[in-house]
Amino acid sequence: MPRITLTSVLVDDQAKALAFYTDVLGFVVKNDVPLGEHRWLTVVGPGEPDGVELLLEPDEHPAARVFKDALVADGIPFTSFAVDDVHATYEQLAARGVRFTQPPASMGPVVTAVLDDTCGNLIQLTSPA
Repeated sequence: MPRITLTSVLVDDQAKALAFYTDVLGFVVKNDVPLGEHRWLTVVGPGEPDGVELLLEPDEHPAARVFKDALVADGIPFTSFAVDDVHATYEQLAARGVRFTQPPASMGPVVTAVLDDTCGNLIQLTSPA
């Protein structure tokens, strides 16, 4: 059975994304390998060094930026992260200046909120209701 070991989020600036995903969201650097103009730059959840890696992938391909812009224009998150309590996480991140496009909202069995990652993506947070 295949396993998910890596997923990616397309970012407009890897240094800015690294600062946001580590300093603001609390992810931890897993790999930071220089590759010419860009880096193989992955982060993992704190306390999950062998967890799924999130690649902060440059959005250099022209289709990537069009895709991202269309999702943001329609308010559609690019990906989703689980948290223990969306309400508490929302308060913590909002206090750090994170811009939310959707405050916590009950969606049946889950609570969701949507934030702007400052790199051209909307990211959904979810927790059990």
